[in-house]
Amino acid sequence: MHLSRYLKIYPAKQRPGYYLLYSTLRGSSALLSERSLALVQDGTLAEPESGTLKRLGILVPDLNEERQQMCDIIDEADVRSRVFRGIVVLNLACNLDCSYCYEGGFRFDQKMSEATAGRLVDWLIREKLAKGHDVSLSFYGGEPLLTPELIRRISEPLREAARVHQVTYNFSLVTNGTLLTRAVAEELLPLGLNGAKFTLDGPPEVHNAQRPYTSGADSFDSIVANLAAVCDLVPIQLGGNFTEENYREFPRLLDHLVAHGITGDRLLQVLFTPITPQAGCSEYNSGCACSSAPWLVEAHLFLREAILARGFVPSKPKLAACIVELSNNFVANWDGSLFKCPTFMAYPELSIGNLSDGIGDYRASHSIRNWRTERCLDCSYLPICFGGCRFLTKLQGKELSEVDCHFDFLEATLETFLNQNMNYPATAGAKR
Repeated sequence: MHLSRYLKIYPAKQRPGYYLLYSTLRGSSALLSERSLALVQDGTLAEPESGTLKRLGILVPDLNEERQQMCDIIDEADVRSRVFRGIVVLNLACNLDCSYCYEGGFRFDQKMSEATAGRLVDWLIREKLAKGHDVSLSFYGGEPLLTPELIRRISEPLREAARVHQVTYNFSLVTNGTLLTRAVAEELLPLGLNGAKFTLDGPPEVHNAQRPYTSGADSFDSIVANLAAVCDLVPIQLGGNFTEENYREFPRLLDHLVAHGITGDRLLQVLFTPITPQAGCSEYNSGCACSSAPWLVEAHLFLREAILARGFVPSKPKLAACIVELSNNFVANWDGSLFKCPTFMAYPELSIGNLSDGIGDYRASHSIRNWRTERCLDCSYLPICFGGCRFLTKLQGKELSEVDCHFDFLEATLETFLNQNMNYPATAGAKR
């Protein structure tokens, strides 16, 4: 047996003389004494300890076989997946005037037509529901709740078709939070609403400066009121966008939420991410933007500690690849054009097709599996990186065939992330 190549080993700060072994592939961990680690490294650790480490994926029988499994892991996940996940851009209209909005250059209050919505429904029924796939959509904008009739137009026939074909349909909202009142949530629940993402960019004065209404009025209080009103009905992910100048103010946002009864047990997750110039998709950001810049490393560590210390659930290191890599998803734009990521909507040349003509072969144009290189396959961080974000690669002026390497960022943060999890086991390990 051999130690997995997708493994990090750190001294256990809470237990001198022990080491923390963390599998980046399995997300599993084990504490070993210095003596046991030495036995593992020379291949003489006996049962039952060696069997436990094998079950955790920390020990593997063949390193070459493990490497090949990594090479094939996304292909196999695509084959196994029975859930189609789509992002549907209902409109490019918004009632907020965010200072960093990436859609400003191509947003002119466009909205999806009835005919395009019908084509989307027909495609999803024919290609997915009728073939035994569950369908999970994320309605996006602009602000999707400015066109609630489109949510109904799309969801009602999909809900019925899912019943007929004995599969499931549901949807979530990527919303700025100003329009998702309790009454609206109650109307959408029977249609399949099962989650929403809100955005608050820090405490009131910071948020209101970055995300005012188009009228110039403050938006913070109305969003917090809606958050409090719906978080017992719908699982809520809270996001926020910070800068080098304001990230230290964000703990006051969490304190404000707790003071208003929005405690960690009432939210699914809290994730704060940096505003990247032109990086777009701030509402949808899932933590793609990584950088080893010292201030950003410090910001991530500082904010994650603040989230955990107040009883909220942060993001966790986990097996994850850019959505461009996964085949069972797409972004349907308001005009019926199709993309692999919302951030690509500003680049017509990155369209992968449309609802009328179908999806083309985008493997070369999007450099699918660009991480299948000797360097990446031998990197212990590959399972939580997979070549990073295609859009950030493009922003750096590189070809999409080049990877957005997260090595330096993970070297600077992962050990602390894991120690934070051990310091706050109740919230770090929460499953909601």
